[in-house]
Amino acid sequence: MADIGFIGMGNMGYAILKGALKVFPASDFVFTAKTDETKRRVYAETQVTYAPSNAECANSCKYVVLAVKPQYYPHVLKQIRYALTPEHVVISLAPGITISSLKETLGSDRRIVRAMPNTPALIGEGMTGLSFRMEEFSEEELALVHKLFGAVGRCADVEERLMSAVVCASGSSPAYVYQFIEALADGAVKYGMPREQAYLFAAQAAAGAAKMVLETGEHPAVLKDKVCSPGGTTIAGAAALEEHGFRNAVLKACDACYEKSESIK
Repeated sequence: MADIGFIGMGNMGYAILKGALKVFPASDFVFTAKTDETKRRVYAETQVTYAPSNAECANSCKYVVLAVKPQYYPHVLKQIRYALTPEHVVISLAPGITISSLKETLGSDRRIVRAMPNTPALIGEGMTGLSFRMEEFSEEELALVHKLFGAVGRCADVEERLMSAVVCASGSSPAYVYQFIEALADGAVKYGMPREQAYLFAAQAAAGAAKMVLETGEHPAVLKDKVCSPGGTTIAGAAALEEHGFRNAVLKACDACYEKSESIK
């Protein structure tokens, strides 16, 4: 019997499974997916056994990771409801779907962890927010949950009311960072740099800047000021970003993301 079962092998489920295999043996996992083609492909790439159905996947493990899109939750929950017991730990990856609403569907004695990871988990650089009712779990159970998401990057416990903010800060934001890298590379290409080289310079600059924030512990504004020499090139560019609404555009993206997350039921 496996410890951890994944229901769904889309981008997020696959990213977490693939990353976790760097820490856990394949025998700890079981999964299921929508199509036989996906099942065969993931098995060939990971050597993780797949179950023939969602219910059988849930029945063959203790920790059940729901890695399907929110719109598929009603269908999937109906399939697994009677395979779950109070001993199971259900880990939900969907934005907007609360612990209370899952308990209403699955049973009030079901134990739920909400997790909001992001796709950099695939390379061990993910960030995951975790929310749960601590009194419902043993120390060993929570340790395994933290180990699972710690295997694919960093994780932190947050109050459930902040989960939509987690979606803004890390769940959806890699897409915005990719847009920034693409735009930055376009700027370099505009002035003659070959495109592949432009992507390399822009992506490494973004990665290095993020690492500076994490490893120095300095405020992003302080780090920015250290690059902006008086009368120099960087302050000229920073002023242009402010003039054209860079900061406001990011805030508006977070507003749209938050509202969408909160609207999911």
